[in-house]
Amino acid sequence: MDDMKFSRRRGLGLAGLAAGLAAAPSFTQAAVTRPSKATPAFKTKIDFKDPEWNRDTYVRLDADIDPTKEKCGWIKGKAYGVRPNEPVRQLFEVEGFSLVRTKRLDDGSYRRMLREIVFYRDPKTREILKSWDNPYTGETVKVVPIANDPFNFTISQWEPEPPSYGGLNKDKPPRKPFLQDWEFAPNGTMLLRSDIDMQYPNALDPAKWVRESSGPMNRVSEHFIYTVKRADVENPNLTHIPHIGAWSRITPWLPWMLMGQAEGHVNYFTHFQTVENGVAGLPADLVAAARAMDEKWLHAPTEDYGPSLSSLENYAREQTPAPVPAGWTPPKPPPAPKALVRKPE
Repeated sequence: MDDMKFSRRRGLGLAGLAAGLAAAPSFTQAAVTRPSKATPAFKTKIDFKDPEWNRDTYVRLDADIDPTKEKCGWIKGKAYGVRPNEPVRQLFEVEGFSLVRTKRLDDGSYRRMLREIVFYRDPKTREILKSWDNPYTGETVKVVPIANDPFNFTISQWEPEPPSYGGLNKDKPPRKPFLQDWEFAPNGTMLLRSDIDMQYPNALDPAKWVRESSGPMNRVSEHFIYTVKRADVENPNLTHIPHIGAWSRITPWLPWMLMGQAEGHVNYFTHFQTVENGVAGLPADLVAAARAMDEKWLHAPTEDYGPSLSSLENYAREQTPAPVPAGWTPPKPPPAPKALVRKPE
């Protein structure tokens, strides 16, 4: 979850997620989070063409519209390596969580303030990885988890601008009303889809980050789908709308894999949901690993600050370039198989 959280959000419903969520540790059923005195008025009458309804509903979905409450979200899935001329292979599991809080601004919009942390697990032992044996290079590398503090943005009746990634992304699309891709689904559910496809300058200059950088440009594609109950959306007593969903991501090789500008990329396929009882409902080793890094990861921000950077920009700020061995070149995929030639009958 390390790029634009707002636009990272096609194709899975309740049934499709049931198998994965059945393994989730002790998550409670939807709880009524009644508005406090500090909760601003919000729209619950469904109107897909109303930017203010979209704004209020997204705030209740992504966070909690009550500023006195924080929302905990959990994510779990797998990451795969994709290279030419060979089968896709699973690299590791991913699992993490985020904590978010909102603040109503004077113009009626909302500032969402979030911390998130995501770890990588061994697919066989499920242990949280501190080092990883790269099957493409045969090298053991240090694993760097996703750790974003903060990743804040404003939710208003206007579509948000794309993330700037510390000023690297210069894209400024024309202003449009905030209308999301909602639809009604069977069995009293609703689906929200959101996609983002971006290419922007890489924070890891390949001249400096020879082994970490995928090249001068960074190309990322992310796709989210939320599944919610229509009755929850229409319930004025719910300041947060419980949900389950799926997130997929296409991204260059992770910098700590030390793949340089090798051909290929990583695909993430995950599911996510609200954790109604907060940090207490998360896996114990996940909480312990986050706490070992800093107690702050177990709490949502209470004030707005920045800058809001993705893990790539954080990597450039917090890590140092790996030494480049003499004669090192990025790993190459296997050659294409020879075309089958049909013998004349």
